[in-house]
Amino acid sequence: MQDSVQHHIANSGFYGLGIAPALLGILRRLKFTDPTPIQTQAIPIAIQGKDMVGIAQTGTGKTFAFGIPMIQRLEQIRKRGLVVVPTRELALQVDEELRKIGHGIGLRTVVLIGGTSIGPQIHALSKGPHVVIATPGRLIDHLNQRTIRLDDVGIVVLDEADRMLDMGFLPQIQKILQRLPKDRQTMLFSATMPSEIMKIAAAYMKLPVRVEIAPTGTLVESVTQELFIVSKDQKPALLGKLLESYQGSALIFTRTKYGATKLMRHIRNLGIGAAELHSNRTLGQRRQALEGFKLGRYRVLVATDIASRGIDVVGIELVVNYDLPSTSDDYVHRIGRTARAGAQGHAITFAMPQEQHEVRAIERLIRKPLPVSRLPELPRVQFAAPRPQYRRSRRSFRYRS
Repeated sequence: MQDSVQHHIANSGFYGLGIAPALLGILRRLKFTDPTPIQTQAIPIAIQGKDMVGIAQTGTGKTFAFGIPMIQRLEQIRKRGLVVVPTRELALQVDEELRKIGHGIGLRTVVLIGGTSIGPQIHALSKGPHVVIATPGRLIDHLNQRTIRLDDVGIVVLDEADRMLDMGFLPQIQKILQRLPKDRQTMLFSATMPSEIMKIAAAYMKLPVRVEIAPTGTLVESVTQELFIVSKDQKPALLGKLLESYQGSALIFTRTKYGATKLMRHIRNLGIGAAELHSNRTLGQRRQALEGFKLGRYRVLVATDIASRGIDVVGIELVVNYDLPSTSDDYVHRIGRTARAGAQGHAITFAMPQEQHEVRAIERLIRKPLPVSRLPELPRVQFAAPRPQYRRSRRSFRYRS
């Protein structure tokens, strides 16, 4: 019996990467048999305790690439792990993934994010978690209130580091890194490689090994892409046509929070279940929208770029860029939400005639032209005018725009 188990483990794709037998057994029970390229290259380096910069396209399994070595090494060095991420959604996702591996060996985690009460977080910290997963702002809050100390951190991971820089978190990241012990392992993971990332690596890491699976702008091969040149007033009708053609789940990106709410209401008026995900929603509302989308309660999720990373939903059939993203890099992250875990996916982009320059920038990044499709016959569609809201003043009712 023991020989057959050892033979089964030896045939696992994770065998030979330096992973401890107990963790190999957990991976086998979870039916994780074939490591992704980033996992194959990163895990042996991280298990040796080396600093590392990992670059890989979105949806390639970066969480396990640092999570497996972190859990194994924390058992050896008897210190705490810290994972810093840009958004609340990604923090919860990382926590979920680490719990999959660590649940059977007693791993305790805590998530420190805004939009939720700080009291339960302080209580969870008092129990001595092995791994802290935090957004930069809330971690700084805890440091300022002295509810957390970082002098016992032996491994730190900056996940989606380029996104954190895009969101203006560089000062907070620098402050966090300065508060950490100098004798630590630092891993930085990112989908793209701006120069600021290498500056962080040079300033705060010890001879980091660079692992790059695909160059910046590389997309998974199973994503097909399509472009429509469409006027602003034709967009709602075109989207309606597409949602008739594609019956599966759809993730639709808008540039603004107001636009996401407006579009979500339009989709519901078409009789299609839809939810919205953006920073004006509370954490509870965002979790409810995402869980409803995962479970099929909502066929469509309308989101701003808060959702372009950190949303790991397998089986999204269609991603629609209803509005072009503010940066070309965000195009890659948006359409990376489909075709995850080896599945097929399709990405459709709407561009107005005056947005040709932005389209060319995307094509330069991904190193291929976006195929342009002819517009179908479209009915004239207008969004329903928003209902006027009134608020009471001392003298009269006033219209609120």
